[in-house]
Amino acid sequence: MYMTKIKQDKEQTGSDLFKFQLHAVCHDTQARRGTIHTRRGRVETPAFMPVGTQGTVKGMLPEQLKEIGAQIILGNTYHLYLRPGHERMARLGGLHKFMNWDRPILTDSGGFQVFSLGELRKIDEQGVRFQSHLDGSAHILTPELSIGIQESLGADIMMVFDECIPHPATHAYVAESTARSTRWAARCKEARTDSSAALFGIVQGGMEQDLRRQSVVDLLEIGFDGYALGGLSVGESAEVMYQVMDWSLPLLPAECPRYVMGVGTPENLVEAVARGADMFDCVMPTRNARNGVLFTSFGKVSIKQARFSEDEMPIDPDCNCYVCSNYSRAYLRHLYQSNEILASVLNTTHNLYYYLHLMQRIRDAIAAGRYRAFREEFYRNRIPAGDGHAFTGSV
Repeated sequence: MYMTKIKQDKEQTGSDLFKFQLHAVCHDTQARRGTIHTRRGRVETPAFMPVGTQGTVKGMLPEQLKEIGAQIILGNTYHLYLRPGHERMARLGGLHKFMNWDRPILTDSGGFQVFSLGELRKIDEQGVRFQSHLDGSAHILTPELSIGIQESLGADIMMVFDECIPHPATHAYVAESTARSTRWAARCKEARTDSSAALFGIVQGGMEQDLRRQSVVDLLEIGFDGYALGGLSVGESAEVMYQVMDWSLPLLPAECPRYVMGVGTPENLVEAVARGADMFDCVMPTRNARNGVLFTSFGKVSIKQARFSEDEMPIDPDCNCYVCSNYSRAYLRHLYQSNEILASVLNTTHNLYYYLHLMQRIRDAIAAGRYRAFREEFYRNRIPAGDGHAFTGSV
């Protein structure tokens, strides 16, 4: 039998109103089908979370996100802390009310954004001292403040504060950073006061197998509602990324959701699901949309190319989104070349629909016991295979 039905749903009840039900596991891969329950509703997994950095998914109304199938979105702790400020956000009723979104929100911890500041930040045991990219003002972000900000925002799923380790890095530095992130994770759990919000630990360890394993062991001892793989998509190859997933994901508890942070291309999602991942986020569909790059069932398309100037076909004939049902490649190219705002809106609508519909197809394939066949079909349709990460037949 290709798939195992879970006879009795397993639950993880670290927070008062959070649990994870695992419904099915594929035999030929590690793909899983499940449901996350939060205080603001359910999330069917595997799931992709559109990124709403500053209280908005760029180019999209909340109602449009719902229409195309978004179950949960991601909010950014660092940016919302700097502007408009977490205390003001709390006075205004939290992020959900502020942006008119009544479904679950996961907030990152701010660690990745601080990592991105480069020379503008300094790390010590207390936390990270940094200068605002907005006005140069000095701040310190600690594990305790990160949790306080996330609780002020009203997050349904919060992430522990960690350091996103650069790549490449020495084994000694990765070991030092990972141990510090573990200590920060324990402080985050101690600082949590909202028992109805879930808190996820983040596995670090760079590209080092022994340190990834140690990070998992240490986080499991602390105990969290779910677990994430951090420190990926920082310049490593796809092969190395998948290797880290192979090392790490099987070590995480089956009864908890597994979140691969900041990943990635459609190929990355298909491969990560095959390795047992449940949750994803990435700016790729929205950022690419604003740059005129569209995702389709046969690969990526750059709509700015002159060959589309008189093309009456939809971007993807196999896509049922609003854009593909109503607009031609020629029109989308015209909008982009004219620098029209509508270009970003339509391109983003299509790309997010593609990602969310891909996840729905993945969930259906796992439920039907045909994920391996789905995966092979996905790669056969790529002309050429998306970003060059061709299916190797492994896993």
